[in-house]
Amino acid sequence: MTRADFSRPRLLDTDTLSFYLKGVSAVVAVAETYIKEQGKLAFSLITYYEVLRGLKSAGLTHKIERFRVFALDSCHLTPLTPEVFDIASGIYADLNVLGQPLPDADILVAASCLSENRILVTNNKKHFQRISGLVIESWS
Repeated sequence: MTRADFSRPRLLDTDTLSFYLKGVSAVVAVAETYIKEQGKLAFSLITYYEVLRGLKSAGLTHKIERFRVFALDSCHLTPLTPEVFDIASGIYADLNVLGQPLPDADILVAASCLSENRILVTNNKKHFQRISGLVIESWS
């Protein structure tokens, strides 16, 4: 990835955050540049849940507290507010009319992103490109 303009904040989807936490070099390199410019990574409470769910399901209890400290002390977690649910319900309705539903978790991540006027960083372009107004990019 060429040097990106990080003047607009980003929101990491679960896949990108997982790559970052696993130390995938391409993602870590871009994330480090982003952190220098924006101060911290951001992701939704839905992503927080998905990562914790994965760690617990895999029995990786030794990583749970480390992740909690990282998330709560070093990152911006987008809250689930009434505005997020208003946006999410609109996304759901729009996609439902088109016969292109998405899982609620993806809709809530997108709504969290839109509520804070962020760019979504994901590798799941197939799902998210269907959401009107959502800007997406990949760091891998």
